[in-house]
Amino acid sequence: WDIASNVVIWSDEAYRIYGFEPHSVKADYGLFMEVVHPDDRVMIERRIREALSNTKAYSGVEHRIVRADGVERVVQENGEVEFDENGTPVSMIGTVSDVTEHNRLETEVLKAQKLESIGLLAGGIAHDFNNILTAVLGNISMAKIRLSQEDTVWKRLAEAEKATEQARGLTQHLLTFSKGGAPVKSVVELGSVVRDASLFALRGSNVKFTYSIAGNLWPVEADEGQIVQVINNLIINADQSMPNGGDIRLECVNVELGAGAVSQLGSGEYICITVKDYGCGIEKESLLKIFDPYYTTKKRGSGLGLAATYSIIEKHGGVIVVDSMPGAGTTFKVYLKAANEPVVERVSGDPVPVKGTGRVLVMDDEDGIRELLTDMLAYLGYEVETVKDGAGAIESYRSALVNGIGFDAVIMDLTIPGGIGGREAIKELLDIDPGARAIVSSGYSNDPVMAEYERYGFSGVVAKPYMIGKLSSVLYDVIGNA
Repeated sequence: WDIASNVVIWSDEAYRIYGFEPHSVKADYGLFMEVVHPDDRVMIERRIREALSNTKAYSGVEHRIVRADGVERVVQENGEVEFDENGTPVSMIGTVSDVTEHNRLETEVLKAQKLESIGLLAGGIAHDFNNILTAVLGNISMAKIRLSQEDTVWKRLAEAEKATEQARGLTQHLLTFSKGGAPVKSVVELGSVVRDASLFALRGSNVKFTYSIAGNLWPVEADEGQIVQVINNLIINADQSMPNGGDIRLECVNVELGAGAVSQLGSGEYICITVKDYGCGIEKESLLKIFDPYYTTKKRGSGLGLAATYSIIEKHGGVIVVDSMPGAGTTFKVYLKAANEPVVERVSGDPVPVKGTGRVLVMDDEDGIRELLTDMLAYLGYEVETVKDGAGAIESYRSALVNGIGFDAVIMDLTIPGGIGGREAIKELLDIDPGARAIVSSGYSNDPVMAEYERYGFSGVVAKPYMIGKLSSVLYDVIGNA
C-alpha cells in the first residue's frame, strides 16, 4: 500500500480471499475497508493508525470480512510499515490469510478439552451414585415381589421405584461426560422415540407442538437412552425460549448427503432430526459458546444440557448444527448415520424374574450390594458366595475348581478402587478356566467394556442400577441356556 498515492497491490490470492476475481476491481484502501465487517472497522482503523504512528505493530490482527458474495469469513493480517528518513510512513506491506477453518477446528478442540476436563469427575460421581441406586432399586424390587399389587405398601414402593428411575436418568446425564465412554448401541427406529421424548418433555407446557416423522424412516445404530436425552434437551431449550407460548416444530426425515454437504460428515444416508422454535433466538457471541460445559444464558440453568447433547452426538459419529437469529427463533439439526441392519425391538420395564439353579460367585467392593445380591440370587434359586475384589474372586474360583464344586457364573464389578477389577480379573479367570462364564457389572454403564463385553472375555453384561428381573434374565441367558 503506497500511502501517498493510495495505490494498493493485491496478489491473486488476496483477491480470491476477499471474494473478487483477480484484478476485476481496483484495489485501494477504500475497497479494503468496505470488505471489512462493519462491526470490526473501528478496530481495524485504530490498529492501522497505531502502526502508521509506530506505536503498535500490525501483526496477528484477526477480523471478519464480508466477501462480495455475502459470505462471512475470518482473516488474519500481518503488516510492516516503511518510514522515510523523517519518520513519515510511506508504505505498508503485509500478508492476509483466511483462518476461518483453522479457528473453527481450534474451537472444536477447545470444546473437546472442556468436556474432558469434567469427564473424570462426572464419571466418578455417576459411578458412586449408580452403586447407591443399585441398592435402592434392588431392595425395592425385592420388597415388591413379596407383596400383592393391591397392597398399599406395594403402591408406595412402585412410586419410589419410579422416582429412582428418574434419578437413574440423571446419572446418564453425568456419564455422557465420562472420559472414553461409548454409547451402548442397538439398531432402533427413532421416529416413535423422538416423538414420545418430545411429548414427555412438553408436559404442562403452553407451546403449540407439531411434528412430522417420515413413515419409512431409516433405522440408526444408537443408544436410545442418550438420544432421548438429546431430544429432551433440545425441546426443553426451545420451550424455555418462549415463556409466553409459541410454536415448536419437530421433523425427522431421511437425507442423502453428498461429500461436504454437511461439515465433518461424509457422503451417505443419514436421518436428520430438526427442532425449530420461534422464540427469542441466540445472540451471535453466545452462539459460539452454547455447547461449552457450564455456559448458560438462563437464570436457572446448569449449562450442561447442550454440552451433553454435543458430546452424545459426537460419540455417535453424528453432527449437530445450529442456526439462530435474535428475535426470530432457533433451529437445531441433528444428523445420524443410517444403519443397514434390522431394528431391535424395545423392551420396557423390569422383566418378570426368571428362577434357576447353580453356583454364583459375586465380586463387588460395596457391602450393601454383596448383601443385596446374596438375597436376590438366593430368592432366584442360586447358591451364592461373595468376595470384595478380583484377587478374592480368583482365589475363590481356583479353590472351588480344586474341590470339584466350581461356579456356574461369576458376577464381577468392573471397577474396584485400590484393587483388581473385573477387566483385569477376567483375564486370569479365563487362564484358570477357559470355560468360565462371567457377567460384567458397573456403574460406568457406557464404559467400552460394557458396550463390547464379549470382546473382553465376558459372557453377559448388566449395568447398574438394576432390578431383580433384569439380573435374573441375564443370569439365565448365561447359565440356563449354556
